[in-house]
Amino acid sequence: MVAATICRTAIAVLLFTGIADAANAQSLQHYSEGSEAVRRGERVFREACRTCHSATGTGSPQALVGFDIPLPDFTDCNFATREAHGDWVAVVHQGGPARGFSRLMPAFGVALTDEEIDQVLAYIRTFCPDPNWPRGELNLPRALFTEKAYPEDELVATTGFSLERPAAVALEIVYERRFGARNQFELSVPLEARHRQDDRWTGGFGDIALGLKRDLYHSNTKGTIFSGAVELILPTGDEDDAVGSGTTIFEPFVSFGQILPADGFVQLQAGAGFPLNTDRANEEGFWRGVLGKTFSQHRFGRSWTPMVEVLGSREFASGQKTLWDVVPQMQVSLSTRQHVLGNVGFRIPINETGARQTQLLFYILWDYFDGPFLAGW
Repeated sequence: MVAATICRTAIAVLLFTGIADAANAQSLQHYSEGSEAVRRGERVFREACRTCHSATGTGSPQALVGFDIPLPDFTDCNFATREAHGDWVAVVHQGGPARGFSRLMPAFGVALTDEEIDQVLAYIRTFCPDPNWPRGELNLPRALFTEKAYPEDELVATTGFSLERPAAVALEIVYERRFGARNQFELSVPLEARHRQDDRWTGGFGDIALGLKRDLYHSNTKGTIFSGAVELILPTGDEDDAVGSGTTIFEPFVSFGQILPADGFVQLQAGAGFPLNTDRANEEGFWRGVLGKTFSQHRFGRSWTPMVEVLGSREFASGQKTLWDVVPQMQVSLSTRQHVLGNVGFRIPINETGARQTQLLFYILWDYFDGPFLAGW
């Protein structure tokens, strides 16, 4: 079962990578060092940007620029690779306030053409020559369930409500921390509460999960990223209150992301859960996929991303049925900096609906690397 699932995922990866070669040539603004576009971008940079950002891209000293706001270091790969091309364009074209930054960053949308802005950004990208860092375009919108392949720094709080009786509420707080170019640590803390037949509520902390993820392959030109991860789910929840499995579960999985034309994307995930004590929990395989597209309000404004997820899971024991769910949802950027996002959707069972409930879910996501939660609004 696990081998078949991974095989299907690999075939899907190859299929979408092939599509990317044909359709994504212009979806990522990527130019090789020494190309004509980069040489033109260097000339624009020296004429329009060098005074503040210095010829080396590390930022000019305060004594020269006359203000004390720290300037970005374009040679720092950890900083320079994270943001998508569209965010860089917004700041250069509209100035710092376009993404909640200082007005000291002027707008160049009148002085420079869109082509010149693309060229100067292509040159700025050369200040970080290390290809191990995946670019921000590959940090695709987060779905409610499908795990992203991109390593990130995020804090996400997801709440779910059952829309049928018996009533139930769940809250999951996920802390994700990137380290190095390709790696991520994750801590997940769930809380659950259920309404019992005796008109009482019961619940508490669920099973805490620790995870590690690594970007195994990415292509900034094809718009492709593929990662492997493993989670260790610890039996911290109370079985008596039905918020814990009662055993440690080892859960490996793979994740895949692909940029599609016209700001579309697809993400896939497949894995399995292996409990140490199969008397308390069953071995299970799962697969998830999400298809979506991002729309930008007034080109540089608020982003809206409708998505549809399909979720499948099946216990390995013979005679078990595959459970299917569909999750329509909408993500929207809340802050001007677009580092605080919201998402709302419904998890709707497709089969075995008698024993499974429809859920309303929403999350608040904070990309804390981009600044404090209340900054950039």
